[in-house]
Amino acid sequence: MVLRELVELECKKWVAKGVNVKYETRNNRNGYKAGALREGLQKQYVNDCEFVAIFDADFQPETDFLWRTIPYLLDNSELALVQARWKFVNADECLMTRLQEMSLDYHFTVEQEVGSSTCSFFGFNGTAGVWRIRAIHDAGGWKDRTTVEDMDLAVRASLKGWKFLFVGDLCVKNELPSTFKAYRFQQHRWSCGPANLFKKMSKEIMLCEKVSIWKKIYVIYSFFFVRKIVAHWVTFFFYCVIIPLTVLIPQVHLPKAIAIYIPATITILNAICTPRSLHLVVFWILFENVMSLHRTKAAIIGLLEANRVNEWVVTEKLGNTIKQKNIKPWRRRCGLCGLEARHVVKFRLGERIHMLELLMGVFLMYCAIYDFLFGHDHFFIYLFLQAGAFFVMGFGYVGTFVSN
Repeated sequence: MVLRELVELECKKWVAKGVNVKYETRNNRNGYKAGALREGLQKQYVNDCEFVAIFDADFQPETDFLWRTIPYLLDNSELALVQARWKFVNADECLMTRLQEMSLDYHFTVEQEVGSSTCSFFGFNGTAGVWRIRAIHDAGGWKDRTTVEDMDLAVRASLKGWKFLFVGDLCVKNELPSTFKAYRFQQHRWSCGPANLFKKMSKEIMLCEKVSIWKKIYVIYSFFFVRKIVAHWVTFFFYCVIIPLTVLIPQVHLPKAIAIYIPATITILNAICTPRSLHLVVFWILFENVMSLHRTKAAIIGLLEANRVNEWVVTEKLGNTIKQKNIKPWRRRCGLCGLEARHVVKFRLGERIHMLELLMGVFLMYCAIYDFLFGHDHFFIYLFLQAGAFFVMGFGYVGTFVSN
C-alpha cells in the first residue's frame, strides 16, 4: 500500500469519528511546495478558517501542539506566525546526523530566539509553524520565485508590519537527512534560495515604509548578507583557501588571534548549544568546512541566477526503509578523522565519488605536506585533518548509503 493510500485511510478513520478532516492531493508539482500551499489555501472550506498549521511529511507533532500555539495568535492580533522548534528522532543514526543536529541547534537556540526576542522576525522554517491566514494574504500569498518560499513569505509579511514568535520549549519530532546525497541537495537549496531572494528583495526592503530603519538593517545586513552569504564565503575561503595559501606563500603571516583564537571562540559558542556533542566539535569543524564549499557555490549561483538556481530536489528521508527491506547496513569508520558511513554492500561507483571534495583534498594535502617539510607554524596538523575530511566525504564515506 502506497503512502497516499495510507494517509487517505487514516483520514477516513478520523472522519468516521466525527472529526472534520479533508484529504486533498494534486496531480502536478507546479510551483513545488509554494504551489501546493497556494492551491491548498484556495479550497472553499478555508474561508471558514483563521489559522493554518504547516508540517512536512516526516514531522510528528504532539497532540497538544495547537493548544500551545493558537493562544499566542488569539492574544496578539499583530502576530502572524508561531514557530516551534525541531527535535530530531534520528540524530544518533550516524555521525553526520549528530553534526547536523549541532548546526541546527545553534540555528534555533541563537538565530531564531534572538530574532524573535529583538525584532519579532526570523525566517519561517517551512514546517512546524502556525500562520494567521490573513497575514499570508496580506503579504501576497505563497510565491514560487525562489526555492525558499517559506523565507520569502516571512520577509514579505514582516515588511507589512506583522510579527513572529518562536516558542523554544515546544518541540516537534522530525527526521534529519542521513544520506550525504540528500544532505548536499538540501544544503544547495538552503544556500542558493536565500541568496537569490536577497537579490530579488533588497530594493523592496530598503524602500519599505512600514518598518523601522533598524529592522531594515537587521534584515538586509544581519539576516541576509552576513548569515546567508558572507558566513559561507568566509568559512570556505578562510579555512580552505587562505590558511593553505599562507603555507605556500611565507611572506603572508596570519596572527594567532585571527588564525586560532577568534575562530576557536566562535566555534565553541556555536557548539555549546548541543552540550552532548561537545566532544565532536573537531569533527563538526571539519564537516562544516567541507560543506562550506557547496554552500559558497550555491550562494554564488543564487546571486548570479545561474542554471541550478531553481533546482528543487525533495530531501530524501529514509525513515525505517532499511529495516523494512531487512537489509543490515555495515559501518566503516575512517581512521583519520572518525567520520562514519553506513551503507549497503551493492552500489555504483559514480554514486559515491564527489570530485570537488577530492580536488580540494588533494590541494590541502599538498599544502599540509609542504608545511610539514618546510614550514614552522604547525598548520600541517589542521591541514592533514581537513584534507582527510575532504577525502572521506569525497569518497562517500559519510552518512547512510543506500544504493539505487
